[in-house]
Amino acid sequence: MATGQNHGLWRHLPLLVRANSKESVEYILQVLWRTRKTGLDAADRQIFRQMLQLQNDTELDPLLVCLRILIRKCVYETVNKDGIQKLFPAEVLPELQRLLTLLLQKFHREWHEDLRKDQLQSDAESNLGKMDVNFQLSKDTLETMLQSMYPVETSDRNGTQESNLI
Repeated sequence: MATGQNHGLWRHLPLLVRANSKESVEYILQVLWRTRKTGLDAADRQIFRQMLQLQNDTELDPLLVCLRILIRKCVYETVNKDGIQKLFPAEVLPELQRLLTLLLQKFHREWHEDLRKDQLQSDAESNLGKMDVNFQLSKDTLETMLQSMYPVETSDRNGTQESNLI
């Protein structure tokens, strides 16, 4: 993540220092994971702004993008403690690196398990949508089915009504 493409995002991480506690940062990470498919709602954004003492989303959004990238790298790439620390460039404060590393390690197993469940559910849903039911009917069986569903009334030469089956 310390590559040139994402390097600019790191400058937003010091905003986490504004949080009142480690628990606040922990809460932010948990909510970001929980909302990974849906995105944050207005209430969560407001809570985050209050926790971080921010006036608007222009400061919040880049921080959230950075944290989501960090979470994805740790969960999807199964990064260990040393790997997490290597994600941060030197500009990120050491105490912030330690806090994020500690929290990401704390949730790694749970989040990785959630990811596996998501993949299983996604696979099951896609297989369910692709399921075809094929069966063969003999001509006689098909005619019998049609006759039982659609009886046709006809008249014989004498004008007598009788119910014939197709």
